[in-house]
Amino acid sequence: MNEARMYADGFETMFAKQEDFMAFLKQIGRVSSWDRRRSKDLRLIAFEADSKIAGELQEQYDRNGQDPGILEDTLQNTGMLLKVKRQYYPVRSCAIQSILNRAGISGPALRKVDKNVYARILNDCLKVAKGDALLRFSAGKVSAVLGGDGHDYAVLDMEQIFAMSVEYLQKTFPGCSYLGGFYDHTRASAIWEIGGEEKLLSVYKAELAAYGLNPTDMELKPVIRVTTSNTGDSGVNIYPMLMFGAGKKSIALGDPLRLEHKNGATLQKFEEQLKLTYGKYQLAVGKLSRLLMIPIYHPINCMVGVMKRLDVPKRDAMEAADMFKSQYGEDPCTAHELYYGISEVIFMLETEGESGSRITKMEEKIARALGINWKDYDLAQEVKW
Repeated sequence: MNEARMYADGFETMFAKQEDFMAFLKQIGRVSSWDRRRSKDLRLIAFEADSKIAGELQEQYDRNGQDPGILEDTLQNTGMLLKVKRQYYPVRSCAIQSILNRAGISGPALRKVDKNVYARILNDCLKVAKGDALLRFSAGKVSAVLGGDGHDYAVLDMEQIFAMSVEYLQKTFPGCSYLGGFYDHTRASAIWEIGGEEKLLSVYKAELAAYGLNPTDMELKPVIRVTTSNTGDSGVNIYPMLMFGAGKKSIALGDPLRLEHKNGATLQKFEEQLKLTYGKYQLAVGKLSRLLMIPIYHPINCMVGVMKRLDVPKRDAMEAADMFKSQYGEDPCTAHELYYGISEVIFMLETEGESGSRITKMEEKIARALGINWKDYDLAQEVKW
C-alpha cells in the first residue's frame, strides 16, 4: 500500500490480514466525509494546467499544506473540478458516472467532446436538476455525486459493514478464516472461508459422486464474499462462493444477498441479510448442482455463446474456451463442466494481477450463467463474435 498516493484515481490496495483491512477502513473513514447540496448549485469546471484557477488552487494547497499531487493526478485523469459555491474540488474518475446520472444525461458521444463543451453540457442540465445531491469526499477529491433526497442514496458506513460481517461470521461459523480483501475508490471487498461446515456442501458432494465425480479430489471449500461501495458502484452484497483445487480457484454461486443503498437501507437491515447467509448458500449450491443434469452436445460453441451473452471480453473468453478444449476435447459434457470452464476466466484475471474491482465484477458476470437456459446456446454452428 502506498499511502502517499491514496488520493490517486488508480489507487488500490490489497490486504492479506483482516486486522490490516479493518485498520485501513478506519483510516479512509477519517479522510472522508459527506455533504448535502442542492443539485442546481453544482457546476463542473474544465481544469487545465495553465489556467488561472490552477494557479490559485496551487497557492491554496501550498498555504493549507495539502498535497499538490492531488491536482496533478486530477489533470492526468478527469481534468475536472466541481464548484460548490466558491470552493473548487478535484473530481475523481469514479465520480463522473454519478455526476452524469445527477444531471440526467448519458451517451458515449459525451466522451468525445472537448472538456469545456463537456462541462457546459453538464452544467446546463444541472441548472434544472431537481432535489439535493449527496457529495462523497475522500482523500482530497470528490468520489461521487449521488441523490441526496430522503428516498435516494442511503449511507451505510463501510467500516461498520465489515465489522458486522466479521462478528457474524465468527460467531455463526466458528471455523471461518479471512482469505483476503481489497479497497479502491469504487468499492471494498473481503472474502472468508467457512471452515468446519460440511453440511453446506454435503448434498452437492453427493450429487457430484452420483455423476461419477470425486468431490474429495476437487478440494471444495465454501466461501463468502462481502462487497460494498460508497460511490453507487455496488450495493452491500453478500456472495456465496466456492473455492476448489490446490490453486484455490473461485466459483461464483449466483446472485448475492443484496442491500441497495436506498429506500431507507440501514445497518439493521444488513444484519438481517447476514442472518440469511446459511439458507442463501444452500440455495445457491442447489443451482450449481442442477447444471449436472443439463447435457451439452456442442460444448465449445455453447461455452463461447454463453460467455458472449455474459459480456465476457472476447480475448478472455477465447482463452478459456481453448483451455477447456485442450483439456477435455469436444465430446458431449454437462453444463456443470462448462460452468467450471468459464470460471477459469476469474483465475486468469487473478494470475494476470488484475484489480480486485475487475475480478469481483467478473465474478458477478459469470454468476449470471446459473440463471440462463443453456440449451439455447448448445448449437452445432460456430458462434459469430
